[in-house]
Amino acid sequence: MPRKLVLLPLLSLALVLSVLGCDHETGRTVEPLPEADVAPPDEPDQPKERDPLPAVVFLGDSLTAGHGLAAEEAYPSLIQQRLEEQGLPFRVVNAGVSGDTSAGGASRIDWLLRRPVAVLFLALGANDGLRGLPLGQTEEFLDDILSRTRDEYPNADLVVAGMMMPPNLGLEYTADFQELFPRVAARHDATLLPFLLEGVAADPALNQADGIHPTADGQRLIAEHVWQVLEPILERRDGERGADEHGADDQTSR
Repeated sequence: MPRKLVLLPLLSLALVLSVLGCDHETGRTVEPLPEADVAPPDEPDQPKERDPLPAVVFLGDSLTAGHGLAAEEAYPSLIQQRLEEQGLPFRVVNAGVSGDTSAGGASRIDWLLRRPVAVLFLALGANDGLRGLPLGQTEEFLDDILSRTRDEYPNADLVVAGMMMPPNLGLEYTADFQELFPRVAARHDATLLPFLLEGVAADPALNQADGIHPTADGQRLIAEHVWQVLEPILERRDGERGADEHGADDQTSR
């Protein structure tokens, strides 16, 4: 996908991004995560749970959690609707948690990997930037999340969603932050969505009364952008799965 810069009014962008640091609302799941996924990390390991449908896991913050909206209005839920409409055999797990950072995602990823993962959609890092955390640290955590996913599921597809910082954080920091996501994506052979909020950030018509969180319409636009990236990946995976099953049938019939 070609990379492009998104120019936004600086103050509006700062407001849009500042919401990601709130932590008063937890994320929602399209379907409840298994009990093991929310168990304390010091509990004894349990056998992995297996589901008939592999998951598309959205690991993110308040934008992914659908802050201020009904669960079904968040963009991961809208992706689930697309899957059902097109008969694609995947299930969505919305692992968005408001206020989450790359470190928080790294602390949660092992529990999310207890069920089969077809695609990991990684949408973290904005809160790291807003808190002025060292970008090297952010990059290490994002690398860790992607590496652990690929180690556990070597054939999983990875998608990295980029974010932007307002220039008042410093031009060098802002530029380095924006360049972080393409670099991480390239290193892990992941698909890059350059800017998760493209066309939504700073548009009053697409944000809630606080002027920050996307409305249902804003979430629908995010879902459209995300679907453009996910659709070819999922159609390819479904085709490969069908070919494998057909080959297995042929072997059985011999």
